[in-house]
Amino acid sequence: MSIKILHTADWHIGKQLLKVDFSEDMDLFFEWLINCIKDNNINVLLMSGDLFDQANPSQAAMKQYYSFLKQLLPLKCKVILTGGNHDSPYVINAPKELLEILEIKVVGGVPNDISELFVEIEIDNKKIVVAAVPYLRDKDIRNALPGESYADKIELIRSGIANYFANINEYYTTNYDGIPFIVMAHLFAQGASISESEREIQIGNQAGVEAKIFGDTPNYVALGHIHKPQIVGQSNIRYSGSPIQLSFSEKEDQKEVVILELEGSEFNISSLPIPQFRKLVSIKGSIVEVNKILSDYKSESPLTDLIELLIEEENENIEHIRMLEELLTSEAHTYYQILKGRINFKNKLVGTSVLLNAGEDIGDFRPIQLFEKRLEQDDSLEDTQELILAFKEILQKISDTALTN
Repeated sequence: MSIKILHTADWHIGKQLLKVDFSEDMDLFFEWLINCIKDNNINVLLMSGDLFDQANPSQAAMKQYYSFLKQLLPLKCKVILTGGNHDSPYVINAPKELLEILEIKVVGGVPNDISELFVEIEIDNKKIVVAAVPYLRDKDIRNALPGESYADKIELIRSGIANYFANINEYYTTNYDGIPFIVMAHLFAQGASISESEREIQIGNQAGVEAKIFGDTPNYVALGHIHKPQIVGQSNIRYSGSPIQLSFSEKEDQKEVVILELEGSEFNISSLPIPQFRKLVSIKGSIVEVNKILSDYKSESPLTDLIELLIEEENENIEHIRMLEELLTSEAHTYYQILKGRINFKNKLVGTSVLLNAGEDIGDFRPIQLFEKRLEQDDSLEDTQELILAFKEILQKISDTALTN
């Protein structure tokens, strides 16, 4: 009998999209995942960070998490779960001792002793070892220096991350050499294809690392943070991606989990597609064309599809704006719910606003998006890139402080 491992990440329990709660989507995913573990005889479940969407998850999100773990218990599937940049290390680690009794290993943040990251698993006289590395915050990998430049900070973060994984490999070689080795990580790898729904990390993703920092020691690297499933650098370094579509920028993504099967000292790597529980759809065209598409819309999704309308008209017309507003305020359809809409007029009237955004409020924008919108309004600023980068660094420091307090 071989050891079988399932790699997943970025569950973002508690996620909402323009006030639409994705808890039903997660319930369906968890139901599918339980069956997947049963049907494929999975021995180990790896979840590489961003368990929750918020550092302080709601009671409903916590209940959904614990309910899933409860369903796992009869399956005798070992679980290793790490914290991501969205997660509070303290929230993840709070039930640590209790969960370990149930063979559920959680690593919310970087421990003082690197040995605490390593988990050795033996099944039917076969062994694997996993280094459960959570999201590495600045304080975990470098010491801030007075007067350092922005370029210095980026280089120090990159070298700090590289050094940390070099230490991981060294500890493995010293203590577990020869045992098939998996490294979990939550970070931004250069070249990865991103979406709108990932929160930037390490000062605006500027300090993204190359896949070569993991070295040749690990047999597999189970990545989290990027929501699109993809290989980075080589076939044994992968983002599993998020299990559901979290924004309209992910509407074309086929979500999946990665399955590893130990054969000898190597892993056979395959992926398994996750069913789509609802579609996120962009409908484009004139107001007449959009209305026709909506009137004919059918879906077999178990949950209501979510739609964004992207309307283009030749000439500005207040009637077209009114028609869009009516669509946005209409009751949910049997098959779909219109979440947001935008209308562009090719021929704009001078001095008038011709772009309509609906279904949004200030809470739907990230701080960096609001900051960039404010900069766009000030014509006196010629080069805003340094301001944007400085703002991102401030946000990172605030986020790290909030997550560790």
